[in-house]
Amino acid sequence: MLLLALDTATPAITVALHDGERVLAARDQVDARRHGELLLPAVDAVLAEAGRALNEVTGLVVGVGPGPYTGLRVGLVTASGFGAALGIPVHGLCTLDGLAYAAGRSGAVGGDGPFVVATDARRKEVYWARYADPRTRVGEPRVDRPADIAAEVAGLPAVGAGARLYPETFTGLREDGPEHQSAAALAALAAERLAAGEPFPPPLPMYLRRPDAKVPAGYKVVTPR
Repeated sequence: MLLLALDTATPAITVALHDGERVLAARDQVDARRHGELLLPAVDAVLAEAGRALNEVTGLVVGVGPGPYTGLRVGLVTASGFGAALGIPVHGLCTLDGLAYAAGRSGAVGGDGPFVVATDARRKEVYWARYADPRTRVGEPRVDRPADIAAEVAGLPAVGAGARLYPETFTGLREDGPEHQSAAALAALAAERLAAGEPFPPPLPMYLRRPDAKVPAGYKVVTPR
C-alpha cells in the first residue's frame, strides 16, 4: 500500500505519503490564496523526500471538506486527475474527521468523552462537528454562526481554527490541539479504515452552503427573432 493524501479544504495546503504503517513524508503550508499554486509542488516534494515515484502510488486520499468552494475544488480535482491517470482508487474523507483524528494523536483530546472540531467558514460562521472519540463523528458536519451553537458546544473540548477564532463560544478550546488540517493524519486515518475494510465517502465536495452565483430574480431569456 502506498497512499498519497492531500487536502485543500482549509487554508492549509497539506500533502503526505503513507505506506500503510507510517508516514514517509509530509508537507504543510498555510496560505488561503495559493492552493492551486502550491499543491503540485508539495506533491513533488513529498514524493522526492520519500524516494518514490507517482506511478508507485496505489491509492489516493482527499479531504472533501466542508470548505470554501475554490480551495476545496483544487484538492478534489487534483486527486481525481491523478486517480484517472494512474487507474487507482480515490478515497474521500471529511476534513473535520482528519482534524479530530489529529487531535487524538496529539493528546489534545482523549478517547473517553465528546469534543468538537471547528474550522473557519468565513462570513462569521464555522464548519463544525461533534465527536464521541477521535475516530467517531456524531451526526453530519454543519455550518453555523458561533452564537447560534453556544449552548451545544459549551464546555466541550474544542480544536481547530474555527474554535480559536471564537473562544467565547468554544469555551473548552484546547490550545494544544491542531489548528489546521494535516494530510499526515488524514492518511493515517485512511490506512486504518482500509485495513479494517471500512467504507469511504465518495470524493465529492461537501459545501454545506448554497452557491453564491444565482440566476437573478425576474431573469428573462432573450432569444433572437
